[in-house]
Amino acid sequence: MAIYKGPTEDVLFLLDDVLRIGRYDNLPGFTDAAPDIRRAILEEASKFCEQVLTPLNRTGDAEGCARHPDGRVTTPNGFKEAFRQYGDGGWMGISAPVEFGGQGLPETLTVAVNEMMTSANMAFSMYAGLTQGALAALIVHGTPEQKATYVPKMVAGRWTGTMNLTEPHCGTDLGLLRTRATPQGDGSYRLTGSKIFISGGEHDLSENIVHLVLARIEGAQPGIRGVSLFVVPKILPAADGSLGRRNSVACGAIEEKMGIHGNATCVMNYDGAIGWLVGEENRGINAMFTMMNGARLAVGVQGLALSEVAYQNAAAYAKDRLQGRALMGARFPDKVADPIIVHPDVRRALMTIRAFNESARALVLWTALQGDIAHRSPDDKARQAADDHMGLFTPVIKGVLTDIGFANTVVAQQVYGGHGYIAEHGMEQFVRDSRIAMMYEGTNGIQALDLVGRKLPKDGGRASQAFFGEVAAYLKAKSADEATNGIQALDLVGRKLPKDGGRASQAFFGEVAAYLKAKSADEAMKRYVAPLAGALGDLQRATMWLAQNAPAAPDNAGAAATDYMHLFGLVGLGYMWCRIAEAAQAKLSNGDGDAERMKAKLVTARFFMERMLPESGAHLARIQSGAASVMELPADEF
Repeated sequence: MAIYKGPTEDVLFLLDDVLRIGRYDNLPGFTDAAPDIRRAILEEASKFCEQVLTPLNRTGDAEGCARHPDGRVTTPNGFKEAFRQYGDGGWMGISAPVEFGGQGLPETLTVAVNEMMTSANMAFSMYAGLTQGALAALIVHGTPEQKATYVPKMVAGRWTGTMNLTEPHCGTDLGLLRTRATPQGDGSYRLTGSKIFISGGEHDLSENIVHLVLARIEGAQPGIRGVSLFVVPKILPAADGSLGRRNSVACGAIEEKMGIHGNATCVMNYDGAIGWLVGEENRGINAMFTMMNGARLAVGVQGLALSEVAYQNAAAYAKDRLQGRALMGARFPDKVADPIIVHPDVRRALMTIRAFNESARALVLWTALQGDIAHRSPDDKARQAADDHMGLFTPVIKGVLTDIGFANTVVAQQVYGGHGYIAEHGMEQFVRDSRIAMMYEGTNGIQALDLVGRKLPKDGGRASQAFFGEVAAYLKAKSADEATNGIQALDLVGRKLPKDGGRASQAFFGEVAAYLKAKSADEAMKRYVAPLAGALGDLQRATMWLAQNAPAAPDNAGAAATDYMHLFGLVGLGYMWCRIAEAAQAKLSNGDGDAERMKAKLVTARFFMERMLPESGAHLARIQSGAASVMELPADEF
């Protein structure tokens, strides 16, 4: 059976030493998240994941969910009791407002806990994840009455939530949806239509399920501008808040899926179901994006989480499995063979996964922290910069982390050899479960197009330029000579790109440039910052190429989008490794903490810089090749 241990110490190192979360104690909720509180929350979350959720992962996958003749859906044995423990433990409301029964703590802590829960049992974690997304939408866009009716019970885990977007004929293009909403004259609507791929659409874990449904009010204009958002409960609340009669919404079928079998992914049929408008008429997509943006970040975390649990199991297996002898001679001559951890190619595989996991976790927590700043800071400029960062990195985290996360589960499976193909070891489940993260909440190709087509040119390129600037400044401060080319490229891009728009990109570029500038004189950091300077230069050249070649020929942007997204992600991960390495060196110099753990981080950082970051050059070459060979072949030839 697969194992899992929550990465509590790594998360605390990132929060305390890399991100220095203590700087934000002046923000609401942060004072209540003192270091001892953060540790207690993470340690308890780790215990819950290890002792309750992990044992249910394989059995839940084998058993799956069942739809009964009366439309009821039951989850795998043990899920209902585990969800009760989840709700009673207050895990749903870690970051929810205190006035609704939550703890009001930073969202960054929720993200860290959710990574653990996803690693332990992805299918189970999705019931809570969708509820947290629905909560976010209702808290921001719901009426006072809707908030009072739904939010406290959802925070307590007594009621759960869903998001209903996709229909059989439309996925990404939501302007094509056909579900209609008919006004009833009393403020309510009757919704009729069918939705597919609805995670947690029907189950037995909670007393009620609160569906957030996109539909078109009768007479509304066609396209996305005619779409509204509605709250449609499975069971209608009575005036006193108690449960009343069953609404006209039902599960028509459970989708037969490749993975996440423990999550009830349903076809939901609305047959004149009663619902109420959330937010403004015909602006449902704006309200739903409050939920979708959070969901996309959460899906990115799924890529990291499955990569982490796959790594933990592959590393344990590699240290135990005896096979062959080390190339330099037997390492364990008293045994019949050496454990496969001695073989360079096995180590290459494990180091590749580990180097991704640690930097991806840093990137996720850094971005989650920006989300907290955007929602809690009293400083307008700080909120704007943090919001820019969130908008820029949402598609990067969703797309890059799930692409690489899935690839890493395959690599980890390969470490097992033939045993990786056998269900009892759990590796094939990680491969199957992680694959969906690349597709739902907007396929990764859509995320790449969103980054290149919307986020880079937004607001004059402000966000990416700020990030580029921060990294370039960091590199200059750490190793001035190596950073020179990157700084010059930044100047070129900083003057030219805003002419075509792109505010969001400025923030990212600026932050990286500032970081590089600040570190140019640090000899100990040169082995880390020099490769990052080169990758930053590749990213800046790619950005410049798109600015020059995409406006007149948009196919150039489309053909480059996925490579650009991954190039951007590589630079983001490399920047995180520089900051991790710097913090690790500081702890070693101060004699603070576990010296062996810090030394391991420096070795892993070097591996990333030497073996993974050079891929930036290949991405740049593909981007600069343009769209000609991509688009030239006639459709009939495919």
